[in-house]
Amino acid sequence: MPTSRSVIVGSERQPLNNAKPVGPVQPDLRIEATLRLRPSHPYASQDAAAWSDEALAKRRYLTRQEFAQKYAASPADVARIEAFAAQYLLSVVHTNLVKRSVVLCGTAEAFGKAFQTNLENYAHPNGIYRGRVGPLTVPTDLANIVEGVFGLDNRPAARCQFQVRGGSRMITAHTAEVSYTPPQLAQLYGFPSGADGKGQCIGLIELGGGSRPADIDAYFSGLGIAAPNVVQVSVDGAANTPTTPDGSDGEVMLDIEVAGAVAPGATIAVYFAPNTDAGFLDAISTAIHDQTNNPSVISISWGGPESGWTAQAMASFEQLFSDAAAMGITICVAAGDNGSTDGVSDGAQHVDFPASAPHALACGGTSLTVNSDGSLNETVWNDGSNSATGGGFSANFPVPDYQSQLPNSPSGRGVPDVAGDADPNTGYSVRVDGQQMVIGGTSAVAPLWAGLIALLNQQLGKPVGYFNPLLYGTLASEGVTNDIVIGNNGAEQAGPGWDACTGWGSPIGAKLLQALQS
Repeated sequence: MPTSRSVIVGSERQPLNNAKPVGPVQPDLRIEATLRLRPSHPYASQDAAAWSDEALAKRRYLTRQEFAQKYAASPADVARIEAFAAQYLLSVVHTNLVKRSVVLCGTAEAFGKAFQTNLENYAHPNGIYRGRVGPLTVPTDLANIVEGVFGLDNRPAARCQFQVRGGSRMITAHTAEVSYTPPQLAQLYGFPSGADGKGQCIGLIELGGGSRPADIDAYFSGLGIAAPNVVQVSVDGAANTPTTPDGSDGEVMLDIEVAGAVAPGATIAVYFAPNTDAGFLDAISTAIHDQTNNPSVISISWGGPESGWTAQAMASFEQLFSDAAAMGITICVAAGDNGSTDGVSDGAQHVDFPASAPHALACGGTSLTVNSDGSLNETVWNDGSNSATGGGFSANFPVPDYQSQLPNSPSGRGVPDVAGDADPNTGYSVRVDGQQMVIGGTSAVAPLWAGLIALLNQQLGKPVGYFNPLLYGTLASEGVTNDIVIGNNGAEQAGPGWDACTGWGSPIGAKLLQALQS
């Protein structure tokens, strides 16, 4: 076997905080891991600098088929991975050239030898998980082929970014409480009329929980609108598995009901995957390359502090979002619900990932009430350190080109880009497992914006696609958002223009459509 080996860049892993090793994984335990491979041809046009205003205005994107022809993995590279797997007694379960992935299966002992790592069980307050410490290596002749290895560690990758009014994570600072249905919010935010999302597909990424058809029918019947067509897609063996209202069902139903009520004519494709880094990546890759449902916008309401991710995972997510940009797919991601620390108790500021990926449209949160004259009273959502919009500056991603003109010289990619109502005290009226509930969190903002993007795509006749350069460029002076100037999320303060609490602000849908049309 080859003796010369190289470290997979960014594969270093540390245990979760408060986790303790409790013994090695059984050597004969059979597990699966996903290898992400390089594209067959170098990327020629996905540099941020290549997205000129002229190109974006014309929105000349690749089709999924064109992208696959240009950037799929090389069969020769796959053959070399298959030979490597055979050397270490690993079997190839599945290969997908378009998604550039190879899934391997074998014993924990075989994987340990193949990637020179030790797999151990760790006890954590939230349960037992399989983990590793340090980097992974591969034979040097594969180092330029393998971009990442995922699945050896099966710790939960992300948390859902929603909060139930009155739930344990809320610190209520309001004396009055109101709630809105998604159509009411669409009206308050001036979403364009005469569109229902017909011909569009909204993809939802879910890492647990499920929905019940009876709840969907009852909810939309109560709104007086037709229920959308909801399609379930299983990824890595996960499936629609409803449990209880206080679990992940709240996330799944919130996403379906918000996106579906805003754009009831759109197909809602729900991608269920395991809550691991491998499952999360596979779900996003499946949605992006789905030539059956063809989502034009994807909503992600799951994430976690950047400090909890490996560099290889963050690089692979960002590459997938860049792939989506090339195909005209907008990625809306919740910015987090734990203020400027993102729930990390180390005294530093943190932003949530994958919202911090430069090719994501990061969605922050506001508190929204309506004045007696019908005007909006909107401030930064902040009910305390564990119930406030995420926002700040990335420690992993440098300032992208589209943010280079922001004042005060940001230290890294600024989060969020846009915002919407997220305060549970001014939250969304939804139905979960037979119960009427009011839910908030930036989890609701991502599907709200995704629904708006679907409406815009329908009326434009072409996808909005990679929205960020337009948002920070030609649209910045067009008055297409409500500028939020009052409030903070802890360390970050709102102010005129873009800020690291609510980005450019909440949408003014009709003005946004008009600006895009012109």
